[in-house]
Amino acid sequence: MKYVVFLLDGMADEVLPELGGMTPLEYARTPVMDKLASEAEFGTFLTLPEGFPTSSDVANMSLLGWDLSNSYTGRGPIESYGMGIPLDEETIAFRLNLITVKDGLLEDYSAGHIEDEEAEELITFLQQELGSEKIRFQKGVSYRHLLYLKGKEFSPHILYEKPDSSHGMEWEKILPKAADESAKYTEETLLSLMYRAHKLLSSHPINQRRRETGKNEANMIWPWSGGGKPDVPSFEEMYGKRGAIVAAVDVILGLGRLGNMTVRRPEGATGWIDTNYENKARTAVELLKDHDFVYVHLEAIDECGHLGDLDLKIRAIEEADSRLIGTFLELYRETFDGEPWRGVILPDHPVPVKLRKHTRTPVPFMLWGEGVRPNPLVKTYSERTALQGKYTGLKKDELMRLLFQ
Repeated sequence: MKYVVFLLDGMADEVLPELGGMTPLEYARTPVMDKLASEAEFGTFLTLPEGFPTSSDVANMSLLGWDLSNSYTGRGPIESYGMGIPLDEETIAFRLNLITVKDGLLEDYSAGHIEDEEAEELITFLQQELGSEKIRFQKGVSYRHLLYLKGKEFSPHILYEKPDSSHGMEWEKILPKAADESAKYTEETLLSLMYRAHKLLSSHPINQRRRETGKNEANMIWPWSGGGKPDVPSFEEMYGKRGAIVAAVDVILGLGRLGNMTVRRPEGATGWIDTNYENKARTAVELLKDHDFVYVHLEAIDECGHLGDLDLKIRAIEEADSRLIGTFLELYRETFDGEPWRGVILPDHPVPVKLRKHTRTPVPFMLWGEGVRPNPLVKTYSERTALQGKYTGLKKDELMRLLFQ
C-alpha cells in the first residue's frame, strides 16, 4: 500500500460576498479534486490547538502526529534542521524575516518576496557588520532566514509577534520582549540587532535600487519563534512506515529531517506562485518507489492569503489542482499500475484573505483510496462539505492513524 498527503498550505478560507457567498476553494475550478471527492470520505482536523502559536510549524507537526507538548521548541530550530544545520545545547535559533517598515508601520512581512540573490547579499552583509562568535545570520529562501545566538546567557523565553500577522501595526509597539528575567539580555540583544540592521539596510545599495524601481525595501529584520534543540521521535517509529517529504521551504524540510524522513526540495520549488508544480509531483512519485508514504507540501496558496490577493489565491488553488495533484495522479497510474493506495488532501490552517493571517478554525480534509467508502452526500471538496463527513473533530495523531488503518 502506498500513501500520499497533499498539504495545500493556507487554502481554507471564509465565505466572501464578492464570490457570491462562496469560499475561494468553492469558487476555484478544481476538476481533479472534484473527481476525487466522488470517491472520498470527509472530515475536519484541529491543527492549531490553544496554547501554541498559529504558525505552519505547529500545524504541520500536528498533522504528522507529533506531540507538541514534548517536541515543539520553536520555528527557528525546525528551520535550522531544514537547512541541514543541527543545534547544540548552547545555541538558540530564531526565524528571521527580511521585512519592510514604512512610516512607522510594518508594511510587508516578506519585503516584496525579495529575490534569493538580493536576500543572500543582504544577509551576508549583516553577518559581516553585526555577526560575531555569539551571533550568526544564516541565509535561507527569499525573505526567510535564521539568526543564531550561541551561549548560556541567551534564553528562548521571548514573546513575539508573527510578522505575517502584523501588517499595518506600529512596529515599535510589537517588538520582541522577554517573557521573564532570564531573557532580558536576549531581548536587549535582539532589539540592538534590529535597530542597527534597520540603519544599515536602509542605506544599502540594494534597497536604494528597490526604492527607485517601486519595490518594497528589505529595510528591517524581524526575529521570532526562537528555541533550542528539539526532541522528535522518528516517523517510522510512530507508524511503521518509511516516509518522505517534498517541499520548498525549510520549516517543512526541517520537520522531515527531525523525524528521520527522506526530504527533497525539487528543482524549481520556490515557495511562491512560480513554483514548479510538475517537478514536485514527479519527485513524489519517484519517492514512492522505495517509500511507503510521501507528504507533498505546497506553500504558494498560503503566501497569496497573506498578501490578501483573492485572485492570486484562486489561481494558486487551481494550479495546485491541475499541475500538482493532476500531474501526480497521471504519473502514479503510469508507474504503479493497479497498486493499492490511499490519499488525503487538506490545508494546514486557514488564511482568510480578508484577515491575511492564520486562524485556529479546524481544516477540511478528504480521504480516498483503498478501503474508503465514498460519502454519498458529498460530491465536491470544500470547507462546508467537509462538515458533512463522518470524521469531524480529529486531532493529534488521529488523521495519520486514520490514513494508515
